[in-house]
Amino acid sequence: MTLNERLRALETMARALWRHPLKLPWRNTALTLRERFREDRLGITASALTFTTTISLVPLFTVALAIFSAFPMFERLQATLQRWLVQSLVPPDIAKQVFSYLNQFASKAGQMGWAGALVLLVTALALILTIDRKLNDIWRVRQSRPFTQRVLVYWAVLTLGPLLLAGSLTATSYAVTVSRGVVSGLPGGVRFLLEAVQFALLTGGIAALYRYVPNTRVRWSHAWLGALFVGAGLELAKKVLAWYLAQVPTYSVVYGTFATVPILLVWFYVAWVIVLLGAVVAAYLPSLLSGIARRGDTPGWSFQLALEVLAQLRAVRDATPRGLSLEALAQALRVDALQLEEPVAAMVKLDWLGRLDEDGERYVLLVDPTVTPLAPLMERLLLAHQPNTARFWFESHWARLTVAQALDTSPSWPANAQGAEVGPSVASG
Repeated sequence: MTLNERLRALETMARALWRHPLKLPWRNTALTLRERFREDRLGITASALTFTTTISLVPLFTVALAIFSAFPMFERLQATLQRWLVQSLVPPDIAKQVFSYLNQFASKAGQMGWAGALVLLVTALALILTIDRKLNDIWRVRQSRPFTQRVLVYWAVLTLGPLLLAGSLTATSYAVTVSRGVVSGLPGGVRFLLEAVQFALLTGGIAALYRYVPNTRVRWSHAWLGALFVGAGLELAKKVLAWYLAQVPTYSVVYGTFATVPILLVWFYVAWVIVLLGAVVAAYLPSLLSGIARRGDTPGWSFQLALEVLAQLRAVRDATPRGLSLEALAQALRVDALQLEEPVAAMVKLDWLGRLDEDGERYVLLVDPTVTPLAPLMERLLLAHQPNTARFWFESHWARLTVAQALDTSPSWPANAQGAEVGPSVASG
C-alpha cells in the first residue's frame, strides 16, 4: 500500500469516526447497552475480571519490569512510564499507593522459584483467556482462535506494548519526568498536549483490543468508536470517584491505611464494566446505525431468521454479483448482524450456504430448495430428533417438508400430511 493510499484510508476512517456519533441513535444505544448488560451478564463478568485482575496485576507488572531490564536503553524511562501507566488507569487518589505496592510485590516476585513463577504465569493467563472469551461472546463468535495463537497475540502485547509506549514517550520524557519537578511548572497548553497523548495511547490500546481479539472481522472505525467510549467513560469515572472519595471519605474512615485495597477493587469493577460496554458499542454499531427495529424475543427466533435468510438468498440466486453479505442480509431483514451468526453458521455446517471471500465476504445458496428437506435445519435450531420428541416429528410430518414448502407464504403440505389432517375431522364427525 502506497503512502497516498494509506493517507486516503486514514481520511476515510476519520470521516467515519466523525460521522458515526452524529448518526448514532442515542436512545436505542442506551437501550441496547442495558439489554446486553443484563442478558450477557456483563456485571458478573466484570466481577470475575476484577478478581482475576487483582491476582494477575503483579505478574503482568513483573513482566514489564523484566522487559525494561532487558533493554537498558529504556531503563531511565522505566519509573516514569510505570508511574504514567498507573496514573492513567487508576484514580489519582490511590495511584501513589498502588504504584508503591506494585513495585514492592514485583521486586519480591523476582525472588520466587519455578513453582511460584508458574503460579504467576497461570494467573496472568487466566486474565488473558477470560478477556478473550468474553469479547468473543459479545461479538457472538462461536469458535475462538487456537490457544497457541491467542497466547502469541497476548504475549506480543505484553512484550511489545511497554516498548512501544516507552518509545512514544521518549520525545516527551523531559516533560513527564516527575523527579525533576517539571510537570508542576508546565503551561496549560503543554499539559493539555500530554493529557491528549495519554488519552490517545489509552484509546489506541483499547481499539487494538477490540480489533484483534475477537475471532471475526471488526472495522477499525467501529473499534475506535468503542475505544473512544471507553476512554471518555474512564476519565469521567475517575473524576466521579475522586470527587466521591473527597466528599464522602467512608473508606478512609473505616479501613484507615488499608483503604486503598477496597477502593482499587471498586475501580477495577467500574473500569471493566466500561470496557465491556465499549465492546458492546463496537460490536453493535452496524445495527445501531441502520436503525434495527426487530429483536430476538420470540421462541424459535434463530430458526425464523434462518428461513428468512434462505428466502433472501433464493431471491438473488441468479443475480450478479452472487450472494449477499451478512451486513446486507441484516439490513434487509432489519435485524442485528450478530443475530444472524448462529443461523448462518448452522446452514454453513449443513453445506446449504457457501461463503465467497473475493470482493468482500458474501454468502450464496448451494442447495435446491425444492428438493432439500427442512428436517436437518429444524434439528439444529428448533427441535432435536430424540426418542422423547419422536412423536412430535411423526405427527407433524416435519420430516416431509422441503425448504421451498417452508418458504412459501401459502403452505403446501404433503399429500399424506393433508390426509392426516382431514382424517380426524371426518372421524369426529
